[in-house]
Formats: sequence, C-alpha cells, structure tokens
Amino acid sequence: MAGTVIVERTDTIRAPQQALLPLIAELPSWVEWSPWEGTDPTMSREYTGTPGTVGSTYAWKGNRKAGAGRMRIDGVQHDGVSIDLVFTRPFRSHSLIRFSLTEEGEQTRVIWRMESPKTFFSRFFSLDKLVGGDFEKGLRQLKQVAEGR
Repeated sequence: MAGTVIVERTDTIRAPQQALLPLIAELPSWVEWSPWEGTDPTMSREYTGTPGTVGSTYAWKGNRKAGAGRMRIDGVQHDGVSIDLVFTRPFRSHSLIRFSLTEEGEQTRVIWRMESPKTFFSRFFSLDKLVGGDFEKGLRQLKQVAEGR
C-alpha cells in the first residue's frame, strides 16, 4: 500500500507571519485555537521542551473522541512550522504536518497540510473527510485569535 494521503486547507489571516508563528509553533498556544480543544474537558496534557523550539512536544490522553498522541516541533522558520504527529488512540497513525505562512500585503496566507502514509484504514475512510473540516475550523479559530489581538 505504498503512497501518501494529503489533506490540505488554506485561509488568509489579517496578521503578519511574526504574529502567527508563535500561535502555531508554541504548542501550549493551541488551546486558544485548536479545532479539537473541548472534545474532552478532562483531557490530560503534557508539554516538554521550550515552547516554539525544535524538539518541544505536546502529548495528550483523552476520551475516545480526543484519543491520545504526541506532537513534536521538527522545524520553525520565518515562513512556517513542521510538526511530527503520532496518534496512539483511537487508532495508530503517523503524519507530518506543515503550516506554511506567506505574507500577502497586510495578510498572511496559511496552508495547513498533513501527509500520511496510505494504510489499510485509509482505503476505507477518507482522511480528507475525517479531518478536512477540522482543519477548516482550526484555521477559522486561528484567524479569530490572531485578528483579535
């Protein structure tokens, strides 16, 4: 089952790259805008490393809807953030996340892209349908947070 599944969503936010970068790279900031925030009010969170730097992590364990997993910052540049994402529940998966930031005048185009290897699971369920709406919601919430500052 060689190959890759890609899910990608884009939005434009009235904020400079420098204002968006910490909201994405500093994993504790995700509680302000993540589309999955609130799926489990009793979810446990653990952060390690210096927020916004390569190697910093966020691990969570929650109910069936929130699942469990870990994100690790793999790269932070002025034009984006790379994240290694591993889910351990409700199913095992490994994905690479990239947030690309491109300034366009007084706005920044944000592209949220996830690449995952094709698996047995992805033969029967569309990852785009499963998480595409979440990416759209997350970008809307990121926009509200960034533009409200």
